[in-house]
Amino acid sequence: IVPQDNKLNHMVVYVLPDGLQAVEGSIVLAEIKEFPTAENPVGMTGFITKEIGHKNAPGVDILSILYKLGIPTEFPQDALNQAEAIPFEIPQEELENRVDLRHETVITIDGADAKDLDDAISFKKLANGNFQLGVHIADVSYYVTENSAIDREAYERGTSVYLTDRVVPMLPTKLSNGVCSLLPHEDRLAMTCMMEMDGTGKVVNYDIYPSIINSKQRFTYTAVNEILEEGNPEIRREYTDYVTMLEGMRDLHHVLERMRRKRGSIDFDTSESKIIVDEAGHPLDIQVVVRGVGERLIESFMLAANETIAAHYNKKKFPFIYRIHEQPDPAKMLRFMEFVTTFGIVVTGSNENIKPKQLQNILIETDGEPYDAVVSTFLLRSMKQAKYDMTPMGHYGLATRDYTHFTSPIRRYPDLIVHRLIREYESGNISAKKEKWEGKLEEIATMTSVAERRAVDAERETDSLKKTEFMVDKVGMQFEGVISSVTKFGIFIELPNTVEGLVHISKMDQDYFNFIESHMVLLGERTGIVYRIGQKVKIEVTKADVETREIDFALIEDEDLKVYDNEMNREQKKKSKKRNKKSSDKPQDFRKKSKRQGPKNTNRPGKKKAVKKKDR
Repeated sequence: IVPQDNKLNHMVVYVLPDGLQAVEGSIVLAEIKEFPTAENPVGMTGFITKEIGHKNAPGVDILSILYKLGIPTEFPQDALNQAEAIPFEIPQEELENRVDLRHETVITIDGADAKDLDDAISFKKLANGNFQLGVHIADVSYYVTENSAIDREAYERGTSVYLTDRVVPMLPTKLSNGVCSLLPHEDRLAMTCMMEMDGTGKVVNYDIYPSIINSKQRFTYTAVNEILEEGNPEIRREYTDYVTMLEGMRDLHHVLERMRRKRGSIDFDTSESKIIVDEAGHPLDIQVVVRGVGERLIESFMLAANETIAAHYNKKKFPFIYRIHEQPDPAKMLRFMEFVTTFGIVVTGSNENIKPKQLQNILIETDGEPYDAVVSTFLLRSMKQAKYDMTPMGHYGLATRDYTHFTSPIRRYPDLIVHRLIREYESGNISAKKEKWEGKLEEIATMTSVAERRAVDAERETDSLKKTEFMVDKVGMQFEGVISSVTKFGIFIELPNTVEGLVHISKMDQDYFNFIESHMVLLGERTGIVYRIGQKVKIEVTKADVETREIDFALIEDEDLKVYDNEMNREQKKKSKKRNKKSSDKPQDFRKKSKRQGPKNTNRPGKKKAVKKKDR
């Protein structure tokens, strides 16, 4: 057998007769018995422990990615037995210990194909002019008790994994899609964060408590966007009882959005895509996902609840699990600050303590420009990854001192832990509880951060696989795209559907190109041709290799795009002169620290892609 990992596919594993036997083309798991030696550097021996399936069988491609990354695909029997024994009926004694909100108008807003509905909203405009926002989250901690079979499995998984044609859930389906899911017209146990906000978005009063709710209506993002953005009269008539409520929610969202923008929250408005597949898992289309007001207002409300919960327990100094995002690495930030000078943007101050507000202003300044998406992506790549921690270090990207994850306990283990902590701290004997959790939370934070990265890797690799598969029959076809990254080994081009491919420098035969790292451009020595991020180009697809996940393009000359590029260059030079004139007397500390490197031209070492995920 040959390892699937590209770094190891030059090696061979000779199969011993001890284990299973599989036919050619099967994808299998193997346990290695003898590793490479100096005498035999490419050979290993081992035995097959599991046959995943034939490489051409539907779904096996994604299944092999899950196995490779160690993501469990089946629940152990004891966890399934426990889930099956959980009744749908809520015991009467439990109702007596909760705030009964079943008389309130509570709704859910989610994607049309979502089945694990873990958040619901109530909203009122109060007599004093303030807003009352209720965020009601499925009370998973009531059903998933500490150290139970389901809890142990949820801890191992850490998170649900959302792939193109399937979900690998953190909890058994009976819980995730049934007992815990906040389905319409069903009584459900919840954990509520009820907030009163003034006209600036400040939380002036709040309460956190276990509740029981009954969702009156399930909305999709599409329907909410039709009501609030499109003004669709037919949809507005269908949901006439809720239109005023939704319009008030939109108003509060805009208030919260302004509040976050004022404090410096960074909105990474990068393009995300949805891959449409048939029943066999073959990609049919790739659609760019556009986030409307429906998606954004739910995001605003979830952020508000997460901040409120975190601030409450940070103030109490109880052991807690926080979602943190640290100050960017100075070296990466220096590179970003140099990069944006390519577009005539001057950033003052030091790269070592740059404030979120300064980075937000850069995104505002580039909004609507041809290169706005790549500036946003470059900035995202320059940031540290958010993670879980016991220490409330704040969230840099959201520009907030207090942040946690409270709103998705069906699909994220840290959220389940936050609910469990709320429940335990409200039950008394605080000293013993504090001592207990002090010794547990650090390991939970570490393990769940690792599980999150593993899930992101699976999602990214699956997207790469399906995008490559989608482009196989497009070889020889021509498309327009935008340069999304410039490297010493070539340029990456992103098509309108978010598919990205490489034009290797060895195929750029118009000239000998030097890589100017400080400006992230390739510059032709003889012709002066420049290739930079944000530039429109025309390409032909030359290769789409599903096994290696590699897509290669070749540049095609296009006179119309040359005119566009020249106009873009002139516009950038005008803006650069204008900005430089305004800021000529301002210090630019980051320039003093710059270590510019000379032109390079080497072979392609490999691809690197950004993680395009929101931290909600």
